[in-house]
Amino acid sequence: MSFVGKKLINDPNAAVTEFIEGLVETYTGLQYLDGFPEVKVVLRADVSSSTYDKVSVISGGGSGHEPAHAGFVGQGMLTAAICGDIFASPPVDSILAGIRAVTGLMGCLLIVKNYTGDRLNFGLAAEQAKSEGYKVEMVIVGDDCALPPRGITGRRGLAGTILVHKVAGAAADAGCSLAEVTAEARRASEMIGTMGVALSVCTLPGQVTSDRLGPGKMELGLGIHGEPGAAVADLQPADVVVAHVLMQILSSETHYVPIERGNNVVLMINGLGATPVMELMIAAGKAVPMLQLEHGLAVDRMYTGSFMTSLDMAGLSITVMKVDEAILERLDAPTKAPAWPVGVDGKRPATKIPVPVPLSPILTNKECPSRPQQLSEQGRILEVAIEAAANELINIRDSLNEWDSKVGDGDCGSTMFRGASAIVEDMKKYYPLNDVTETIKEIGFSIRRVMGGTSGIIYDILFKAAYAKLKSTSQCTVTSKELASALQAAIAAVSLYGGASAGYRTLLDALIPASEVLQERLKAGDDPIDAFVLSSEAAFIGAESTKHMHAQLDTSLSNSTSISCLPGPVAQLVD
Repeated sequence: MSFVGKKLINDPNAAVTEFIEGLVETYTGLQYLDGFPEVKVVLRADVSSSTYDKVSVISGGGSGHEPAHAGFVGQGMLTAAICGDIFASPPVDSILAGIRAVTGLMGCLLIVKNYTGDRLNFGLAAEQAKSEGYKVEMVIVGDDCALPPRGITGRRGLAGTILVHKVAGAAADAGCSLAEVTAEARRASEMIGTMGVALSVCTLPGQVTSDRLGPGKMELGLGIHGEPGAAVADLQPADVVVAHVLMQILSSETHYVPIERGNNVVLMINGLGATPVMELMIAAGKAVPMLQLEHGLAVDRMYTGSFMTSLDMAGLSITVMKVDEAILERLDAPTKAPAWPVGVDGKRPATKIPVPVPLSPILTNKECPSRPQQLSEQGRILEVAIEAAANELINIRDSLNEWDSKVGDGDCGSTMFRGASAIVEDMKKYYPLNDVTETIKEIGFSIRRVMGGTSGIIYDILFKAAYAKLKSTSQCTVTSKELASALQAAIAAVSLYGGASAGYRTLLDALIPASEVLQERLKAGDDPIDAFVLSSEAAFIGAESTKHMHAQLDTSLSNSTSISCLPGPVAQLVD
């Protein structure tokens, strides 16, 4: 069933002009010509043709590729960007207006992606400008490596064009002549190869969403206007896709780019519009070692982000550019273009070794804990209690998941299962069971290591706070009243950091009455085992009371299982 794609716009026909208005409001260094809707030109606010004494660098094309090209207008990159309608080459009059607005005595360079409409319109505008006395040169960028050159048309212009913008803009900003800027831009364009992979096609504003790429499919070499690529294939893992794209760009058979083993390169991972940063970074992390180890190339710079998109297309393109010190100097030169990545600063190391994780001062100053060879009577009781409680959680995993699925994301049981399983395994090796206080600390470590989400943090806080309270007594043997005080301190810590209290429909609605009853009965002189049984009953009643409450916090806290209802052997820990 066909449907119009959802867009956060007003009139589809005004999308480009409204984009430009928002752009110049956002970046004070940008301005636009007052010629809407026919003339859509973004230019540097500080440049006027009557006073500008450097070469102007102008680019542009159809809109829909943002931030290209308007986002790269700024000192050190483009002087102006000519915006056409979405996926449509800008008209000659618009290009001419841009040339006239920013071109001074030093002349201007037009950087044009290799599409027929762009070549013709920019070419005609250049000839007209020359007839008016302007000095104009043009460099055409065709960096596509997915398809072989098509007769006189040649390779399509893709994201590698942005690197040509940077080289040319830096050369112009350095005061180079028009001939020098043109030569540097042309040389840079000859060093670049790009290939894209799409997971979906894009949807134009007001148009029906295409279903050309079905579920589980990807298209290799899809054009930035949605043009068909080289092949449609089954979706593959990121490292397989990256390896294929790099192999295609660097193929010795097609020889799209003059790159050989031992060369220095820069790498650009470009999102096509709807690709999460996480996926781009995954591709970046795979591409660098592949270039280094499999292709024998030194990766001097790395640019990852969305530079030349295709509206809401999911996917990415990879650009590899051969560089030398002269090109690197231009790429590293400062720029005020808002879309250029400011975090890439200078030469990247050949390898990056992760920084070691700092250990806790407690662990660095003491030997790692270990299970005693001989357990005391309290140690044996503690082992039985921990194992019984952990096994109970392991056994009810599916039930907890089922309950959680009715109000949350259905993973409570699995989360508790991981924590309980880790506790059982770690107890066999690390828990100093003859020392209750240190064992409680180790339980917290086990939970932190394997339990994610809110539940893991809650229980880690619970055990850490209890440990801190018990540690203040500096005794291996713990009394029942000290355990009760530790539970009270743990509840207070969870309430402080989690923001919950009684009546919020959380695990505290079970733990708080359990703690109160335990303290009350011990203070009254009850046998510790009897006090614990009464405490467990209070916890059960408190848990049941949540049926009639409305949750006031995140469901992760609300769904966390109360640990107050531990099996009977734990009661024997008290004296």
